Amino acid sequence: MRAARTLAVTATAFAALGLAAPLATATQGPSSVSADSFQAPGGGDNSNAVTVSPFAVHQGSILTITVRGCAGGTVTSSAFATTTLSAANNGVSTATARIFNNATPGQYQLTVQCSNGRTLTQSFRVLPGQGAQGGLGGSLAPSSVEMAVGGSLVAAAALGGGLFIVRRRRMGRVEV
Repeated sequence: MRAARTLAVTATAFAALGLAAPLATATQGPSSVSADSFQAPGGGDNSNAVTVSPFAVHQGSILTITVRGCAGGTVTSSAFATTTLSAANNGVSTATARIFNNATPGQYQLTVQCSNGRTLTQSFRVLPGQGAQGGLGGSLAPSSVEMAVGGSLVAAAALGGGLFIVRRRRMGRVEV
């Protein structure tokens, strides 16, 4: 009988910790990545007319290209299918491109061919592995509801463990 109770309390404690651990580690981010390795250099004409976001993108993920001073055009690269720039809004055009699932990891160049004949280039990096396919992908901190659920699970495990110890002490006094 004691072994069953011990097993139940142990399982409850591990379940509480197992459910709280993802929340605790979700906001820490990668630990082996330096900020310098993911900064984009200037555009091909030594300006910052073309920016990519994010600079380092996983296979199968979305890359956003922003171009200043270009009223529409196309964006090409060997890492994604040709895409069209939007019409300029306040002098800024944008395009989104989905990186091929089988793109080889490494440095790539994209070329922006503006409708006015201007050609710009920008580099970006493709990372190995598929990116998160789950909505925001952990880009936000835990909500108050998630924190409340995690806190209540930890509190329930602590309360259950405390009650188990108190009951065990009482039973121990009776038996002795």
